[in-house]
Amino acid sequence: MGFDRDQMVRLIGLKGPVVRVVVADIAGSTPREVGAAMVVWKDSQEGTIGGGTLEHEAMLAARKMLAEGTLARVDRMPLGPTLGQCCGGSVALLSELWDGVRLAAECGPVIARALPGQSPDMPLTVKRLMAKARGEGALPAARLVQGWFIEPVARPKRDLWVWGAGHVGRAIVATMAGLPDLRITWVDTTADRFPDLPEGVVQRVAANPADLVAEVPANAEHLVLTFSHALDLELCHRLLGRGFARLGLIGSETKWARFRARLHALGHPAERIGRIQCPIGRVEYGKHPQAIAIGVAAEFLEKGGARESGATDGAERLRGDGTA
Repeated sequence: MGFDRDQMVRLIGLKGPVVRVVVADIAGSTPREVGAAMVVWKDSQEGTIGGGTLEHEAMLAARKMLAEGTLARVDRMPLGPTLGQCCGGSVALLSELWDGVRLAAECGPVIARALPGQSPDMPLTVKRLMAKARGEGALPAARLVQGWFIEPVARPKRDLWVWGAGHVGRAIVATMAGLPDLRITWVDTTADRFPDLPEGVVQRVAANPADLVAEVPANAEHLVLTFSHALDLELCHRLLGRGFARLGLIGSETKWARFRARLHALGHPAERIGRIQCPIGRVEYGKHPQAIAIGVAAEFLEKGGARESGATDGAERLRGDGTA
């Protein structure tokens, strides 16, 4: 989680100046954590800071800022006494007006600014955190430091490539798009195979999607679920040569048995082939595309960012059965 520069570029380009509301500090039980944010413009918003009434009041205040041209404000809200919410804690919200000029001026890995009414002189502690982020890439967590709010610029921690825009691919992307720290790249053979893309999902079109494997980061995670068994096999073949963090293949046990034999004939050792997870989903959830998607998403969240050094073996396959 952090300052989503890509989101801000997109929204400012579409809507003009916007107000970003971020949870700057918390005490006790609260709906969201420090760093949670939403972006508000004249007639809508994106993101959430949670809390129902809290979010509604913050949205009204943000739209008032837009109307009046207010640059920044801080609101400290006891959730129970002030808003009638039962969380019992308190929240400090930092609301800021952003436009293209201000966004262009923030080009570093960490954004730090004084809260309204605080000294504009950057504290030494903040300077050290900024220097460490630039010099060593050590990004601090979002937090208040001596009257200044600092937050890292968001960068995806996990790269998920979804190969195929059929019913199951659509259900998976719709379910997983918007998860924090995740970048989804969605691949198919023609643009007309895709629905409207969820925000933040990268679309790739290639007559032969397997040709894109050469561009894939070696630590990416993959879900192979195209319309073609031959293409599925080619993708698995090339990804086994490329390297991956995790690779899930849609199919029945029969399909997987045939793929294992064919991949072995293509020269891949059994232990390497065994890293492919097939079938995907959870058998107890059923074979409906949305049920498969929920099982895949649950598995994705439970496994975390497994990488080559901690890779699963063939015995730790996803447990469902989705037929291609």
